[in-house]
Amino acid sequence: MTIAEQPDRIPRAIESAARRHLESFPAIAITGPRQSGKTTLAQMLAPELEYRSLEDPDTRTYAQEDPRGFLADLADGAILDEVQRNPELFSYLQGVLDSDRRMGRFILTGSSQFQLVESIAQSLAGRVSMLTLLPFSLAELTNVNRAPQKLNQLLFDGLYPPLYDRPVDPSAWLTSYIATYLERDVKQLINIKDLATFQRFVQLCSGRIGQLLNINSLAADAGITRVTAQSWLSVLEASHLITLLRPWHTNTSKRLIKSPKLYFNDTGVACQLLGIRTVDQLKSHYSRGALFENWVINELAKHYTNQGLRPPLYFLRDQKGREVDVIVQNGGTIHAIEVKSGATVASDFFKGLEVWRPFFEPSSEYRAWLVYGGEQRQTRTSVTVQPWNDLAPLSQALNM
Repeated sequence: MTIAEQPDRIPRAIESAARRHLESFPAIAITGPRQSGKTTLAQMLAPELEYRSLEDPDTRTYAQEDPRGFLADLADGAILDEVQRNPELFSYLQGVLDSDRRMGRFILTGSSQFQLVESIAQSLAGRVSMLTLLPFSLAELTNVNRAPQKLNQLLFDGLYPPLYDRPVDPSAWLTSYIATYLERDVKQLINIKDLATFQRFVQLCSGRIGQLLNINSLAADAGITRVTAQSWLSVLEASHLITLLRPWHTNTSKRLIKSPKLYFNDTGVACQLLGIRTVDQLKSHYSRGALFENWVINELAKHYTNQGLRPPLYFLRDQKGREVDVIVQNGGTIHAIEVKSGATVASDFFKGLEVWRPFFEPSSEYRAWLVYGGEQRQTRTSVTVQPWNDLAPLSQALNM
């Protein structure tokens, strides 16, 4: 039985975009964090292709010592997993793709965005389409009746595929995942002599979820230089552990904050780094609101990456602290999205949305949204209120 035929395989929302790209490019590259399902997706998209993992020492040695012979064995195409492990291969792959322009012949995967993007830009520009596969979205799990029914459980578990396709303890799996990331992936990306200091740095990042990034403060708390902190943040972002939400700004205003905000790409990982070991601990934890905001931003990002698009997500804040959590500009429409973890809608939830309404309305259509931790949808005069477990209307509006 092939992966595509497995009855318990959870369909991925990105499949449609990936198939379109396979019809239009000689190769596609799928990047994303480890264990997000890249290999499963690739084998589902093209079960007829040979599979080679560059993580395998023998395969990697063959590709390094005889790249022409390695690719000649794969004349009809292949899935090359963790291909960034052998960056020299890209130059030889360029000639293979140019000599035979059949579409969809190769699928490349990699967990290091920086290494993969850099290699493609240098050797395969115009020949390879890039896609990003993140962990499951809530909608993907809801479609197959595997979604957590409680918000706290969802935030605590996170959405990595192995937690939903096998019996496994989430806390144990996530602890192992973090250890593997630190001990293997980081060493592949940069030469860190003091792994304990890097681990502390990552933990300090988890305590700053949803906050403006102050690199000087972060570096001081970790006991490292600002330059080192900037380098390590780049590594975390390139390996899909964190994401930096950029501020929305215009050339007409100097009052807006220019620093990004820090989020993790999975709340389950963040919970483990914060020392949250049970769902009950999460309920009263000081970071619960920030984790919920983090999760909503992840869901919005997946809405775009699953269409093969770069997420056009920003936040808005001025020097007086007046803020909207997410801004999405779609043509002439500004979508302003506020996120509140409370299960009951309170009047002060709308404060930021109303403060910024006059700023946008003269030149743009302004649509205001509130995503909250309750389970009832409300349509108010000027704000659409969406519960955490039904973001479909918001997603549909962002496509319009």
